[in-house]
Amino acid sequence: MEHHESLFAEPVTWVVGAFVVFFILFGRILWRALAGMLDNRAALVRAELEEAAKLRTEAEAMLRDAEKQRVDALAEAKALIDGAKAEAARVAAATTAEAEASARRREQMAMDRIAAAQKAAVDEVRLAAADVATEAARQVIAEGLSAEGDASLIDQAIMQLPSALARKAA
Repeated sequence: MEHHESLFAEPVTWVVGAFVVFFILFGRILWRALAGMLDNRAALVRAELEEAAKLRTEAEAMLRDAEKQRVDALAEAKALIDGAKAEAARVAAATTAEAEASARRREQMAMDRIAAAQKAAVDEVRLAAADVATEAARQVIAEGLSAEGDASLIDQAIMQLPSALARKAA
């Protein structure tokens, strides 16, 4: 008694068949949906990679610009420092020259004052000597000189006249 059941009587056959029909009918739709999702994800990843590459390029450009600005700023700072040093040296030299000139002017003024004081002292001594000589001469004349004394005094004065004129000219 063999009992033969047909292939279509087996539930496994119907499950396999239903599975095959399901994939035939919905497989294409599911494949399109999955492929679309994967394509969308790939496009999104591609767009993110392109954006990342663009941002990297921009960041590298900004880094180059920042480095150039840093180099330029360092060069400008060095130039400013060198200029300030040169200006300080120039001001120091000018100040030193001005101080030396001022010291020379003050020294010359002091020398001029000393010379003027010496001349004034000599003039004062000469005036005092002239006053003393005049007074002495008046006393001598007042006491009276004889004619011979007068003549010898005049002769002596005439002889001393050239040397007195030479001293006065000097």
